[in-house]
Parts: sequence; structure tokens; C-alpha cells
Amino acid sequence: MKIVILCGGLGSRLSEETKTKPKPMVKIGKDPILVHIMKIYEKYGFNKFILALGYKKNIIIDYFKKNKNKKWNIEFVDTGKNSLTGNRLLKLKKKLINEESFFLTYGDGLIDLNITKLLNFHKKNKKIATLTAVRPPARFGELKIQKAGLVKKFEEKNQINQGWINGGFFVLNKKIFDYLPKNQCMLERGPMTKLTQDKQLVALKHNGFWQCMDTLRDKELLNKLWNSGKFKW
Repeated sequence: MKIVILCGGLGSRLSEETKTKPKPMVKIGKDPILVHIMKIYEKYGFNKFILALGYKKNIIIDYFKKNKNKKWNIEFVDTGKNSLTGNRLLKLKKKLINEESFFLTYGDGLIDLNITKLLNFHKKNKKIATLTAVRPPARFGELKIQKAGLVKKFEEKNQINQGWINGGFFVLNKKIFDYLPKNQCMLERGPMTKLTQDKQLVALKHNGFWQCMDTLRDKELLNKLWNSGKFKW
């Protein structure tokens, strides 16, 4: 199975770092966070990556040319500097349409998730989209999840939130492309809302470690965990 990693955003909330590099290239320890994410998938035997590039794309391409991992099959696709997440994914349609399902994640989040468990959950439920639900820091949006894992409500980044949020590790059936308009859209808004309405979005609840890297404070936290040897991803 292929793994799509969204690597093209501006990363403006981490401008201390992203003025000179794309956010996925910000280092946790000695390696960019992107490499840490790829190692999560490699641990479970998945190594076919599509990197959806945009902002400062050449820094990512040059890094992997100099630091080749023979176990990884990497495709670099320029999906535009200013594209939104739904549009980035749509631009990959030709590379994914022959795949029954594929993984999708962002280039700025770490987790101690069993990727095989996530895939099996997706196969068992036979829905178009599966996401990983995590316990949030207080600033994120909220998911309402029924007992069987079916998502009842999807609200991205509301001011008031409790419970579960989108942790950004997805498995998507190729039918997802039927939900992506040709104009610019956020995958997490219109498409996910429509999937929810159609009862085609399920969530695997993950009670373990998860941390995104939105801000300098997040980066410092992840580096502290890495340097202490207490990291869980």
C-alpha cells in the first residue's frame, strides 16, 4: 500500500523554523520529523511513499537524494505552493486510482500507532474513510464517535472541545476522489462532513501517544522527549 504524506504547506505557525525550510524538514533530534513519520510506517512493513510537495519542495527532494534509504520507495509530486489539503490529494489521483486503499497523513505529527491495526480496522468496517482519533491538547476540534466507530459528527478546530480529535493518520478508499471538488477545498471540511453525512467515515480510537508540531513549543516538547530517550513513536 502507498502512503501519502502532505508536505507542501507553509507552516506559518512555526515561522521561526519555516522561513528557511518546509515544516516536515524541521528536526527532531538529528532527523527531520518527516523521517520519523516514515519510520513509523516502515516499522509495520509499509515503504511506498508519495510526498505531496509545495513550499520549498527542493529542500525535501535534495535531502532524500543525499540521504537515500534503500528500503523506501519515494515519489515526489509537486502539488502546488498554495494548494489546500483536498486539492493536494486530488492532484495525486492518477497515482492512486489503481489502489483499492491508501494511507494519508500530515508531515508534522508523531504517534505510537499500530499501523497494521489501523489498516485492519479500515478493512473490517468497509467504509470510504478511516481516521485515527486521539485525545487532544485543548486547542483542537472535536469528533463525536458512536460505539462501532462510526463518526456521528466532524467539527474541525472549534473553540470548545472535549473528547476526541482527528489525529491525522488516515486510510482512504479510492472512492474518496468522488468527494473532492475540482476547486480548492480543505479535506477536513467539506469532504469529511459529506463522508460523515453518508456514514462513510469511521474512527479508530487511539489512547496512546500523539503529538503534532504546530508551534515552536511543540517542536521543543518533541525534542525534549527525543533527547530524554522517553519518546514513544
